Amino acid sequence: MNYKVYSLHNFKTIPQISKLTEEQIFDIEVVGRVLPFKTNNYVVDELIDWDKFETDPAFILNFPQKGMLKPESYDKMATLLRRGADKKEIDAAIAEIRLDLNPHPAGQLEHNVPEVNGQKLIGVQHKYNETALFFPSQGQTCHAYCTFCFRWPQFSGMDDLKFAMKEIDLLIQYVKEHPEITDILFTGGDPMVMSAKILGAYLNAIIDADIPHLKSIRIGSKTLGFWPYRYLTDKDSDEIIALFKKVSDSGLHLAFMAHFNHHIELGTKAVQDAIKRILSTGAHIRTQSPLLNNINADGEVWSTMWRKQVDLGLIPYYMFIARDTGAQQYFKVGLEDAWNIFRQAYKSVSGICRTVRGPSMSAAPGKVQVSGITEIEGKKYYVLNFIQGRNEDWVGLPFFAEYDPNAVWLDDLKPAFGAEEFFYEEEYRRLTSKTKINDYDDIEKAS
Repeated sequence: MNYKVYSLHNFKTIPQISKLTEEQIFDIEVVGRVLPFKTNNYVVDELIDWDKFETDPAFILNFPQKGMLKPESYDKMATLLRRGADKKEIDAAIAEIRLDLNPHPAGQLEHNVPEVNGQKLIGVQHKYNETALFFPSQGQTCHAYCTFCFRWPQFSGMDDLKFAMKEIDLLIQYVKEHPEITDILFTGGDPMVMSAKILGAYLNAIIDADIPHLKSIRIGSKTLGFWPYRYLTDKDSDEIIALFKKVSDSGLHLAFMAHFNHHIELGTKAVQDAIKRILSTGAHIRTQSPLLNNINADGEVWSTMWRKQVDLGLIPYYMFIARDTGAQQYFKVGLEDAWNIFRQAYKSVSGICRTVRGPSMSAAPGKVQVSGITEIEGKKYYVLNFIQGRNEDWVGLPFFAEYDPNAVWLDDLKPAFGAEEFFYEEEYRRLTSKTKINDYDDIEKAS
């Protein structure tokens, strides 16, 4: 199948767009100026039910919706477009709105960027001991953009807020100097937009480096959900499959971290065939998704998705809570509802589906799981737990927060039992004070 891309500039050429009203089309144009918008012919033709597009999860997953901007932000952009404002004025408004959307949550710029010989590795993040994240510069786009995207600045022209790096040699040097690192995670964007030749140059360099403590290579990708033909009919799909097999044959574990947000993404012959090809290389496919209002905030959707994934040989891995960035106010699910949805789904599947962990917040101090809500002496509390932490000693230690029915993120919570702060906060301040980048100029100078 030939790949055809649709964006803000040509989405009106999609035949099915005739089903939308002029107002709905204008909403896409307004929101698509601020948040990234790109889809393709596979999503349009094989995933979206155009007879029910207004509530169709694949449509909402790809096409900007009016509610994704705050009312005042939407009104500002709509007013400028309606009166034909010049590009300079529109761009200024876009920049102002974007900066209000928390473009880099969880301390990504300030605290996660490592150094080699005093040089900041802007295309690398090292937050947890075992895992180094690598952002290859050629992989900083996707076959289609998720409207909830937590890394939307990568695709919005905010160059000083991008992560990208070509220098694989510096990454290898850094990993060699840090024996605690067992995993390298290729991320983006989507690394699988890269050609087999470019991806192979990176992977072959890592294989050839023969780093004793490196055990796994992970590739985070949405391609199975948005463009499974990457592994079937693209001109270098056979080379990609051969490359995956080479990684597995080298003795490194290859973990393909697949993003599926709804079970409809698992229903096409193309995705099922692509899954079989990847698994034939010896790779394992693990799956993850955020919990998203308007898309998958329903326990039955999740249990159906997990069962289908296991049937296809996949390993359910994470349910995330929507990060505090971008269109969070449109997609957010309260922490109590998130726990109830997870529990409803979890209890209705068999043990082989229960490899999934969640609901989890990828917050600044670490991945914090909402383990439940309990009652002590007649008062309700959240029970929380670190799945991952900036300090590995935090992992697995339960802690409590005051119950707040409106809480949607860790920052909304207060410590329980009269404590002034959570147990990890003092150490977190100390750890991050050592790694803080004080100004975006530091990013630009190191790029």
